[in-house]
Amino acid sequence: MFSIVIEKKAEKFLKKLPQKARRIIVDKILELRDDPFPGGNKEKLEYDHPPVVYRLHVSRSFTVFYIIENDEHLIKIVKITTIEQAHKEYSRR
Repeated sequence: MFSIVIEKKAEKFLKKLPQKARRIIVDKILELRDDPFPGGNKEKLEYDHPPVVYRLHVSRSFTVFYIIENDEHLIKIVKITTIEQAHKEYSRR
């Protein structure tokens, strides 16, 4: 099982959301503890530089970007954003 750390920027975004949306996102993030690797609504993003970034779609509204640190059994949630913003992020890299 992996531990989860939410970076401040992601936590700040999460706190601004309505309670129901926040609960749904947190529940999906907690599911990563058992299986953070690609499959289903999780995908490894193809970037030319480290670290390897993964994305998790939550409902049809939000995307969670995270990094897996296998040696430490740690998942770092680096960004939570809307689907629209996530699509803009994909095209920039």
